Amino acid sequence: MAPTAMITGITGQDGAYLARFLLDKGYQVHGMVRRSSSENFERIADLAGRITLHQADLLDQLSIVNLLHTVRPREVYNLAAQSFVPTSWLQPLLTGDFTALGVTRVLEAIRLVDRTIRFYQASSSEMFGQVRTEPQNEDTPFWPRSPYGVAKVYGHWITVNYRESYEMFCCSGILFNHESPWRGKEFVTRKVTDAAARIKLGRQDRLKLGNLDAMRDWGFAGDYVEAMWLMLQQDQPDDYVVATGEKHTVRELVEIAFARVDLNPAQYVETDPALLRPAEVNHLCGDSTKARQKLGWRPRVGFRELIEMMVDADLERVRAERH
Repeated sequence: MAPTAMITGITGQDGAYLARFLLDKGYQVHGMVRRSSSENFERIADLAGRITLHQADLLDQLSIVNLLHTVRPREVYNLAAQSFVPTSWLQPLLTGDFTALGVTRVLEAIRLVDRTIRFYQASSSEMFGQVRTEPQNEDTPFWPRSPYGVAKVYGHWITVNYRESYEMFCCSGILFNHESPWRGKEFVTRKVTDAAARIKLGRQDRLKLGNLDAMRDWGFAGDYVEAMWLMLQQDQPDDYVVATGEKHTVRELVEIAFARVDLNPAQYVETDPALLRPAEVNHLCGDSTKARQKLGWRPRVGFRELIEMMVDADLERVRAERH
């Protein structure tokens, strides 16, 4: 019989890639979606008929319990969160409810329904924040610099807590920034690649950005979902950093994106102090040695290839738009 997986956040970038990855592995894939006024199924539209969607909510414990009873999954991937860092400053309580307590509600539901379910928690490099050492690995202390980062630290440690307290198979993937053509436009990579496409095609004049010197370790989301799956196939549950080990500035990202469309960014890009974060995280770079050695995981798509892939996809999208 085909194994069954449930994904929260299936309509997001990672959920869409993970759903396809698991379908290719022969899984039955179920997704948890919230009832909202603006449901966006664009990323999984082509999977209609191949996956099953269920309405439930990370804020509603009983809905998660009922969903687990209905689906009876072997694996649960918790990818749902309020995941945009700037929004966490505007909505810190909601961020805590979804991104911290939401994890507890899923874990508690698993504990009540079936403790043999294998659980994956989407932890984040934002937990490191004001980093003490570089590169960051599984033993680097956390010092989050945003309500989102703080909430992710809670989600991370409650996952460890359930693993140790109830002998449940719970893993956290500490994923560094991972992007794709399906990244939301509120994220800097997609904001840049979309703007490069629009400026090239005469649909936009300028691009405003915050800190051009901020450095991140950016990888391809399609590579990173494989690491999530690999964690749940091991004999013992554990936590893993997933990263490329290379860091690049926002400035480099801009240069590659604009070069792809033969434009000089100096003519179109300006910095806007309003876009700077209250507490900036300047340097994040991950050490994924453990994931490479224990899981046999490797990133396949390089930084330049990733950004060019995103620009090409945005050019296609913008061309298809009606004026």
